[in-house]
Amino acid sequence: MEASTAIGTLLRRLKDLRLARDDLQWNNALFRGLKSLPIQFEVKTYLVEGIKYNWTLVKVETDAGIYGWGEATNWPGSPLIEAACQHIGQFVIGQDARRIDYIWTKIYRDMHWLGQAGPLLSAISALDIALWDIKGKALGAPVYELLGGKYRERIQLYANYWFIDGDHSAASYAQQAKETVAAGFTALKFDPFAHVHYGYGDDLSDANELSEAQKRLALELVSAVAEAVGPEAPLAIETHAFLNGPTAVEMARRLAQLGFNCMWYEEPALPEHPDAIADIRRRIPLPVCVGERLHSRYMAKRILDARAADILMPDITRCGGISEMRKIANMAEAYNVPIAPHNPNGPISTIASAHTMATIPNFYRQEFMVKDVAWRDSCLSHALPIESGYFILPDRPGLGFEIDETELSKHPGLRTAPVDRRYYV
Repeated sequence: MEASTAIGTLLRRLKDLRLARDDLQWNNALFRGLKSLPIQFEVKTYLVEGIKYNWTLVKVETDAGIYGWGEATNWPGSPLIEAACQHIGQFVIGQDARRIDYIWTKIYRDMHWLGQAGPLLSAISALDIALWDIKGKALGAPVYELLGGKYRERIQLYANYWFIDGDHSAASYAQQAKETVAAGFTALKFDPFAHVHYGYGDDLSDANELSEAQKRLALELVSAVAEAVGPEAPLAIETHAFLNGPTAVEMARRLAQLGFNCMWYEEPALPEHPDAIADIRRRIPLPVCVGERLHSRYMAKRILDARAADILMPDITRCGGISEMRKIANMAEAYNVPIAPHNPNGPISTIASAHTMATIPNFYRQEFMVKDVAWRDSCLSHALPIESGYFILPDRPGLGFEIDETELSKHPGLRTAPVDRRYYV
């Protein structure tokens, strides 16, 4: 009986292998038969309401009927990014969608006079992600296979935006942290300074300094969370570069005295100042992570050359997409620096980051918004495959997800920011 069962299982596997081979041969034949995959229409964009800020999603279509999805989420300024996506979309109509690197380089060079960061790089990012989605669908293969294959079957996530319920007290943070760890997320990030000192607004007179009372409140918040989750759940401490140099150093040293497991101390200075970040890094006992505002490998290289980061966190919707994220990761590997993608974004960013991180050896953890809008998964053909704090890689072609455009249209994003709304908390 056992022998017959084993034979039956073997025959089914052989059949599956034959079907997979036939599908691969068919898709390869289709791909070879297409002299090109010209981009057919103007790039289609959607601004969609997210829990923190707008998602900026992009659809690129080809003459062959194959289309791909990308994302350029950033804030403030998503209407500017949407306009940039539509503008560069005019320059790629008629281009062969298979020539991903060529298109990236051409747009970057042609638009270079606009600057090397901001809306331009976000637009390039979205287009690049969509082109990889198209190519994967044309070949019948997941994007991670086109990038050289995967090192891992699942992508470990760290939790952000787990703290948004309650009254922002230490007790509320501690309770929500416990719930997040119980859900399977074994690393958490938050900004303990955000609710005692907010760097945006009309009053910029404090020179990014904290009062002693504000410092104590931030330390109490971290202490409560650390005690709630224990040493097995490391904490990333965000500053958003809102502290001046002496204060950033002082708070890092005082945080270290709490004795908790610190995953990293994030953005102690703006990325425009890699030497200042490197100086802070040398003076504090916590690992430093930067990169969410880095646009392209050129900015990342300055951080790496200055030895300003223990961990690099590029954002796939800002740094140049899948292509550039992988180049940054490969470059960081040469400096022995791990990658932890920044990702407080929409679903395409999460999916594209996971595909890319599957293919690099120096991956650490990927950011994930554990509390999000109720319609996130209803916008997708398949719910995001999150299991016990991991993103499970799909085996479907391209990115492996389709977008429901009708559902997107039900949740339009804001085009003018309310005066009282805070985005970086």
